[in-house]
Amino acid sequence: MQLNAKRVSRETVDRLERFEALFQKWARTINLVAPSTKVDFWKRHIADSAQIFQLSPEPAVWVDLGSGGGFPGIITAIFLAELGEGWVHLIESNQKKASFLRTAIAETGGRASVHPVRIEAAVQTVPRCDRISARALAELPLLLDYASGWMLSNPAVKAYLHKGRDYAAEVDKAHGRWNFDLVQHASVVEDDSVILEVSQLQRRV
Repeated sequence: MQLNAKRVSRETVDRLERFEALFQKWARTINLVAPSTKVDFWKRHIADSAQIFQLSPEPAVWVDLGSGGGFPGIITAIFLAELGEGWVHLIESNQKKASFLRTAIAETGGRASVHPVRIEAAVQTVPRCDRISARALAELPLLLDYASGWMLSNPAVKAYLHKGRDYAAEVDKAHGRWNFDLVQHASVVEDDSVILEVSQLQRRV
C-alpha cells in the first residue's frame, strides 16, 4: 500500500481493503476503470484518490462528479467515516455503476449517497456543497461548466480536479471562458500529474 505520509488509521485501511476486494469482484463484470490501470491498484487508484482528502481534510460536504468506480468519491467518503462528519454526494448516471457505489457505501461505512442523475442536472438534486472533486472525467473547461452551478452561487466552494501532464493547455483554454484562482498541487503518486485546486470562479465577460 502507498498512501501519503500523513497518518492513516488501521480502521480506515481496513475500510479501503474492503473496498478493494469489492471493486475487484464487481470489475469482473462491469467496466469500472480502464483495464490497463488495474495494475498496481493501490497506487493508481486508492492512493491517487486519497490525495484529494489529504489536501482538504476537514469534514466538508463534497460533490464528486462522474464517480464511476468510486474514485475519488468513495475514498473521500471512507476518510470522512473516521471523522464521523462530512458527506460525499456521488454523481453517477450509469445505473450499474451507481449500484456498485451503493454497495461500496454499505460495505465500507463510507459517508456518502449516490445520485443517479446527469451531471448537468445534479445541482438541482444537491444544491449546496463545500468541495467538488472529479477524476478522469473531462477537460478543464467542461469541468468548470459542470462545477459552475455550485461555485458561482457560493465563492467559498473549491474544486479539486485530477489532471495529467497536459494540464497547462487545459488551464489556458479554460481561461478563455473563466476567471479563477488556481493552486497546482504536484501529485505524490504520479509523475507529471497534478491536482488543480480551483476557487473564486467567475465567468469572463
